[in-house]
Amino acid sequence: MNTASSRRTHSTPQRKNPPMCQHQPLCPTADSADREAARVVAHHPEQGWSLLCNGVLLFEDTGELLPDGQIIAPHRPLTTARVTTAA
Repeated sequence: MNTASSRRTHSTPQRKNPPMCQHQPLCPTADSADREAARVVAHHPEQGWSLLCNGVLLFEDTGELLPDGQIIAPHRPLTTARVTTAA
């Protein structure tokens, strides 16, 4: 047996993964302003996060991690209990 031929590897064309969002209508993309409206594909409340079908990790404190690594800081709206009026 030829040692050079036994080391040879066969290259296969690179596979392209189908998009996570395969339903109609398509969910907003991760770079859309309404990205949080995408469907949940994995929900882990015990860990405080959910994975949306557009690839966004949504955290319970309303922070987000986008598929490109960009971090969106938490953006909870103030409730009336936290709003104070100036005297």
